[in-house]
Amino acid sequence: MVLHPVRTNGMFIGVMQTYRNMEKTQDRITGFIAAHSDISQERLEELMLDTSMLVKDVGTMLEGEDAVREGLINEIGGIRDALNKLKELMDQKTSSLQTEKQKVVLY
Repeated sequence: MVLHPVRTNGMFIGVMQTYRNMEKTQDRITGFIAAHSDISQERLEELMLDTSMLVKDVGTMLEGEDAVREGLINEIGGIRDALNKLKELMDQKTSSLQTEKQKVVLY
């Protein structure tokens, strides 16, 4: 997994408004990732802007265990593991909703 800042292609107008727009876009993305994982937005941005790992670029390359350690992902696995986990979470949600329905009926 490579973490790097938001990129753009094509013409880039070098004015402050364009920079602020890119910054806002990156903040929305890093905020979303931080809200849905165990990594802070500050740490994520630190990894994205690291200049010591990639030659002629900024960012960080993380292998599976590193991504788990940083809190970006919960565990390592393949597509089958991911689909099994998704089914497990869906079953939990369905069970939880059925329990809530029963509580409403009881009251």
